[in-house]
Amino acid sequence: MAVYAVGDLQGCHAEFVALLERLRFDPARDSLWLTGDLVNRGPDSLGVLRAVRALGACVTAVLGNHDLHLLAMALAPAGVRRREPELQAVLDAPDAAELLDWLRARPLLHRDAALGWTLIHAGLPPQWSLADAESAAREVEAALRADAAALLAQMYGDQPDLWTPALTGIGRLRFAVNCLTRLRFVDAEGRLLPAFKGPVAEAPPGAMPWFRHPGRRTREDALVFGHWSALGFLAEPGLLCLDTGCVWGGSLAAMRLDGGGREPVLLPCKGSLRPPR
Repeated sequence: MAVYAVGDLQGCHAEFVALLERLRFDPARDSLWLTGDLVNRGPDSLGVLRAVRALGACVTAVLGNHDLHLLAMALAPAGVRRREPELQAVLDAPDAAELLDWLRARPLLHRDAALGWTLIHAGLPPQWSLADAESAAREVEAALRADAAALLAQMYGDQPDLWTPALTGIGRLRFAVNCLTRLRFVDAEGRLLPAFKGPVAEAPPGAMPWFRHPGRRTREDALVFGHWSALGFLAEPGLLCLDTGCVWGGSLAAMRLDGGGREPVLLPCKGSLRPPR
Protein backbone atom coordinates (compact mmCIF):
# COMPACT_ATOMS: atom_id res chain seq x y z
CA MET A 1 0.00 0.00 0.00
CA ALA A 2 1.26 3.47 -0.95
CA VAL A 3 0.12 6.87 0.33
CA TYR A 4 0.54 9.66 -2.23
CA ALA A 5 0.00 13.38 -1.70
CA VAL A 6 -0.88 15.44 -4.79
CA GLY A 7 -0.88 19.21 -5.19
CA ASP A 8 -3.60 21.60 -6.29
CA LEU A 9 -5.59 20.28 -9.27
CA GLN A 10 -7.63 23.43 -10.05
CA GLY A 11 -9.71 21.80 -12.75
CA CYS A 12 -6.84 20.06 -14.54
CA HIS A 13 -8.66 16.76 -15.04
CA ALA A 14 -6.56 15.33 -17.88
CA GLU A 15 -3.34 15.85 -15.96
CA PHE A 16 -4.84 14.28 -12.84
CA VAL A 17 -5.79 11.14 -14.75
CA ALA A 18 -2.36 11.01 -16.37
CA LEU A 19 -0.62 11.40 -13.01
CA LEU A 20 -2.59 8.53 -11.48
CA GLU A 21 -1.60 6.39 -14.43
CA ARG A 22 2.05 7.29 -13.99
CA LEU A 23 1.85 6.42 -10.30
CA ARG A 24 0.08 3.16 -11.15
CA PHE A 25 -2.38 4.19 -8.49
CA ASP A 26 -4.69 1.40 -7.35
CA PRO A 27 -7.72 2.64 -5.34
CA ALA A 28 -8.17 -0.85 -3.88
CA ARG A 29 -4.69 -0.74 -2.40
CA ASP A 30 -3.33 2.81 -2.29
CA SER A 31 -4.39 6.07 -0.62
CA LEU A 32 -4.45 9.57 -2.08
CA TRP A 33 -4.15 12.87 -0.22
CA LEU A 34 -5.17 16.01 -2.14
CA THR A 35 -4.09 19.46 -0.93
CA GLY A 36 -7.35 21.18 -1.92
CA ASP A 37 -8.35 23.62 -4.65
CA LEU A 38 -9.78 20.81 -6.72
CA VAL A 39 -11.63 23.36 -8.85
CA ASN A 40 -11.48 26.69 -10.69
CA ARG A 41 -9.24 28.31 -13.31
CA GLY A 42 -8.54 25.05 -15.12
CA PRO A 43 -10.55 23.62 -18.02
CA ASP A 44 -12.56 20.84 -16.33
CA SER A 45 -13.53 21.37 -12.70
CA LEU A 46 -16.59 19.19 -13.19
CA GLY A 47 -14.44 16.30 -14.44
CA VAL A 48 -12.09 16.64 -11.48
CA LEU A 49 -14.90 16.55 -8.91
CA ARG A 50 -16.49 13.53 -10.55
CA ALA A 51 -13.18 11.68 -10.79
CA VAL A 52 -12.12 12.37 -7.21
CA ARG A 53 -15.53 11.50 -5.77
CA ALA A 54 -15.64 8.28 -7.81
CA LEU A 55 -12.38 7.11 -6.20
CA GLY A 56 -14.27 6.73 -2.94
CA ALA A 57 -12.75 6.16 0.46
CA CYS A 58 -9.15 5.94 -0.75
CA VAL A 59 -9.14 9.74 -1.20
CA THR A 60 -8.66 12.36 1.48
CA ALA A 61 -9.14 15.87 0.11
CA VAL A 62 -9.06 19.02 2.21
CA LEU A 63 -10.97 22.14 1.26
CA GLY A 64 -9.13 25.01 -0.41
CA ASN A 65 -10.21 28.59 -0.99
CA HIS A 66 -11.43 27.83 -4.51
CA ASP A 67 -13.48 24.89 -3.25
CA LEU A 68 -15.13 27.18 -0.69
CA HIS A 69 -15.68 29.70 -3.47
CA LEU A 70 -17.65 27.11 -5.43
CA LEU A 71 -19.74 26.33 -2.36
CA ALA A 72 -20.37 30.04 -1.86
CA MET A 73 -21.55 30.41 -5.45
CA ALA A 74 -23.97 27.55 -4.89
CA LEU A 75 -25.15 28.15 -1.33
CA ALA A 76 -24.51 31.72 -0.19
CA PRO A 77 -27.03 34.50 -0.88
CA ALA A 78 -26.82 36.07 -4.33
CA GLY A 79 -24.23 38.81 -4.65
CA VAL A 80 -21.96 37.60 -1.87
CA ARG A 81 -19.22 36.53 -4.28
CA ARG A 82 -18.60 37.06 -7.97
CA ARG A 83 -19.51 34.32 -10.39
CA GLU A 84 -16.70 32.28 -11.93
CA PRO A 85 -17.29 31.02 -15.49
CA GLU A 86 -15.10 27.96 -14.93
CA LEU A 87 -17.36 26.82 -12.11
CA GLN A 88 -20.70 27.30 -13.81
CA ALA A 89 -20.47 23.87 -15.46
CA VAL A 90 -20.45 22.30 -11.99
CA LEU A 91 -23.53 24.21 -10.91
CA ASP A 92 -25.34 23.31 -14.15
CA ALA A 93 -24.48 19.60 -14.02
CA PRO A 94 -27.26 17.06 -13.41
CA ASP A 95 -25.27 15.66 -10.48
CA ALA A 96 -24.46 19.09 -9.01
CA ALA A 97 -26.30 18.46 -5.74
CA GLU A 98 -24.41 15.21 -5.09
CA LEU A 99 -21.05 16.78 -5.94
CA LEU A 100 -21.65 19.83 -3.75
CA ASP A 101 -22.83 17.71 -0.83
CA TRP A 102 -19.67 15.61 -1.16
CA LEU A 103 -17.47 18.72 -1.33
CA ARG A 104 -19.18 20.34 1.62
CA ALA A 105 -18.37 17.27 3.74
CA ARG A 106 -14.61 17.47 3.13
CA PRO A 107 -12.35 18.44 6.08
CA LEU A 108 -10.12 21.49 6.33
CA LEU A 109 -7.38 19.51 8.07
CA HIS A 110 -6.53 15.82 8.11
CA ARG A 111 -4.06 14.32 10.57
CA ASP A 112 -2.70 10.79 10.45
CA ALA A 113 -0.75 10.24 13.65
CA ALA A 114 0.48 6.81 12.55
CA LEU A 115 1.79 8.14 9.25
CA GLY A 116 3.18 11.23 10.92
CA TRP A 117 1.76 13.78 8.48
CA THR A 118 -0.97 16.43 8.63
CA LEU A 119 -2.67 17.68 5.45
CA ILE A 120 -3.85 21.28 5.03
CA HIS A 121 -4.44 23.54 2.05
CA ALA A 122 -2.61 26.74 2.99
CA GLY A 123 -1.01 27.37 6.38
CA LEU A 124 -1.13 27.66 10.15
CA PRO A 125 -0.55 30.79 12.24
CA PRO A 126 2.45 30.67 14.55
CA GLN A 127 0.28 30.87 17.68
CA TRP A 128 -1.51 27.58 17.00
CA SER A 129 -0.38 24.19 18.13
CA LEU A 130 -1.46 21.27 15.97
CA ALA A 131 -4.22 20.58 18.51
CA ASP A 132 -5.39 24.20 18.13
CA ALA A 133 -5.42 23.80 14.35
CA GLU A 134 -7.44 20.60 14.54
CA SER A 135 -9.94 22.24 16.88
CA ALA A 136 -10.31 25.28 14.63
CA ALA A 137 -10.80 23.08 11.56
CA ARG A 138 -13.50 21.07 13.31
CA GLU A 139 -15.31 24.29 14.28
CA VAL A 140 -15.41 25.49 10.66
CA GLU A 141 -16.46 22.06 9.41
CA ALA A 142 -19.32 21.94 11.92
CA ALA A 143 -20.50 25.41 10.88
CA LEU A 144 -20.27 24.49 7.20
CA ARG A 145 -22.40 21.40 7.70
CA ALA A 146 -24.90 23.00 10.08
CA ASP A 147 -25.62 26.22 8.16
CA ALA A 148 -23.39 26.60 5.12
CA ALA A 149 -25.22 29.66 3.77
CA ALA A 150 -24.65 31.62 6.98
CA LEU A 151 -20.95 30.80 7.12
CA LEU A 152 -20.25 31.31 3.43
CA ALA A 153 -22.08 34.64 3.38
CA GLN A 154 -19.71 36.04 6.02
CA MET A 155 -16.41 34.22 5.50
CA TYR A 156 -14.89 36.75 3.05
CA GLY A 157 -12.63 39.44 4.48
CA ASP A 158 -9.16 39.88 5.98
CA GLN A 159 -10.14 40.63 9.58
CA PRO A 160 -9.41 39.58 12.25
CA ASP A 161 -5.76 39.14 11.28
CA LEU A 162 -4.30 38.16 14.65
CA TRP A 163 -5.20 35.12 16.72
CA THR A 164 -6.47 35.30 20.24
CA PRO A 165 -8.38 32.53 22.00
CA ALA A 166 -10.97 35.16 22.90
CA LEU A 167 -12.17 35.35 19.30
CA THR A 168 -15.78 34.23 18.96
CA GLY A 169 -18.49 33.90 16.34
CA ILE A 170 -17.89 34.65 12.70
CA GLY A 171 -14.60 36.42 13.47
CA ARG A 172 -13.18 33.22 14.92
CA LEU A 173 -14.46 31.16 12.00
CA ARG A 174 -13.17 33.65 9.40
CA PHE A 175 -9.73 33.69 10.97
CA ALA A 176 -9.59 29.90 10.82
CA VAL A 177 -10.79 29.84 7.20
CA ASN A 178 -8.18 32.42 6.22
CA CYS A 179 -5.37 30.44 7.85
CA LEU A 180 -6.34 27.03 6.56
CA THR A 181 -7.26 28.11 3.01
CA ARG A 182 -5.53 31.44 2.23
CA LEU A 183 -2.41 31.90 4.34
CA ARG A 184 1.03 32.49 2.83
CA PHE A 185 2.75 35.28 4.77
CA VAL A 186 2.74 36.57 8.34
CA ASP A 187 4.60 39.38 10.08
CA ALA A 188 6.78 39.21 13.18
CA GLU A 189 3.74 39.49 15.45
CA GLY A 190 2.08 36.59 13.67
CA ARG A 191 -0.49 38.75 11.88
CA LEU A 192 -1.86 37.31 8.64
CA LEU A 193 -0.79 39.15 5.47
CA PRO A 194 -3.20 37.88 2.81
CA ALA A 195 -2.69 40.70 0.30
CA PHE A 196 0.67 39.50 -1.04
CA LYS A 197 0.63 36.28 -3.10
CA GLY A 198 4.00 36.32 -4.84
CA PRO A 199 7.36 34.62 -4.36
CA VAL A 200 9.27 34.85 -1.12
CA ALA A 201 12.06 36.92 -2.66
CA GLU A 202 9.59 39.69 -3.51
CA ALA A 203 7.83 39.82 -0.16
CA PRO A 204 7.33 43.25 1.40
CA PRO A 205 9.50 44.28 4.37
CA GLY A 206 8.57 42.48 7.55
CA ALA A 207 6.73 39.65 5.78
CA MET A 208 7.83 36.05 6.08
CA PRO A 209 6.37 32.70 5.00
CA TRP A 210 4.07 31.37 7.70
CA PHE A 211 6.33 28.33 8.16
CA ARG A 212 9.44 30.51 8.74
CA HIS A 213 8.09 32.37 11.76
CA PRO A 214 10.56 31.70 14.61
CA GLY A 215 7.77 31.22 17.12
CA ARG A 216 5.73 28.72 15.13
CA ARG A 217 4.38 26.14 17.55
CA THR A 218 4.05 23.44 14.88
CA ARG A 219 7.78 23.29 14.10
CA GLU A 220 7.94 19.68 15.30
CA ASP A 221 4.94 18.56 13.21
CA ALA A 222 5.09 17.31 9.62
CA LEU A 223 2.80 19.32 7.33
CA VAL A 224 1.91 18.85 3.68
CA PHE A 225 0.20 21.74 1.91
CA GLY A 226 -0.42 23.47 -1.41
CA HIS A 227 -1.97 26.85 -2.31
CA TRP A 228 1.28 28.63 -3.19
CA SER A 229 2.28 28.15 -6.83
CA ALA A 230 4.78 31.04 -6.58
CA LEU A 231 6.60 29.04 -3.90
CA GLY A 232 6.48 25.80 -5.87
CA PHE A 233 7.84 22.47 -4.70
CA LEU A 234 9.35 22.58 -1.25
CA ALA A 235 10.59 19.54 0.65
CA GLU A 236 12.25 20.06 4.02
CA PRO A 237 12.08 18.08 7.23
CA GLY A 238 8.49 18.47 8.37
CA LEU A 239 7.39 20.61 5.40
CA LEU A 240 6.12 19.59 1.98
CA CYS A 241 4.56 22.06 -0.47
CA LEU A 242 3.07 20.46 -3.58
CA ASP A 243 1.50 23.35 -5.50
CA THR A 244 3.69 23.42 -8.58
CA GLY A 245 1.38 25.53 -10.75
CA CYS A 246 -0.23 22.96 -13.03
CA VAL A 247 -2.98 25.37 -14.06
CA TRP A 248 -0.35 27.96 -15.06
CA GLY A 249 1.62 25.55 -17.21
CA GLY A 250 3.91 24.21 -14.51
CA SER A 251 3.55 20.65 -13.30
CA LEU A 252 1.31 18.47 -11.18
CA ALA A 253 3.28 17.13 -8.23
CA ALA A 254 2.93 13.91 -6.27
CA MET A 255 5.01 12.69 -3.35
CA ARG A 256 4.86 9.42 -1.52
CA LEU A 257 4.37 9.95 2.22
CA ASP A 258 4.83 6.43 3.56
CA GLY A 259 8.55 6.14 2.95
CA GLY A 260 8.31 4.52 -0.45
CA GLY A 261 10.03 7.30 -2.37
CA ARG A 262 12.19 10.34 -1.74
CA GLU A 263 11.73 12.23 -5.00
CA PRO A 264 8.56 13.89 -6.29
CA VAL A 265 6.75 12.77 -9.40
CA LEU A 266 6.27 15.87 -11.56
CA LEU A 267 3.92 15.66 -14.52
CA PRO A 268 4.32 18.54 -17.01
CA CYS A 269 1.05 20.43 -17.56
CA LYS A 270 -0.36 22.27 -20.53
CA GLY A 271 -1.79 24.96 -18.30
CA SER A 272 -4.97 26.95 -18.65
CA LEU A 273 -5.48 29.43 -21.45
CA ARG A 274 -6.59 31.93 -18.84
CA PRO A 275 -3.75 34.29 -17.86
CA PRO A 276 -2.82 34.89 -14.20
CA ARG A 277 -4.66 37.70 -12.48
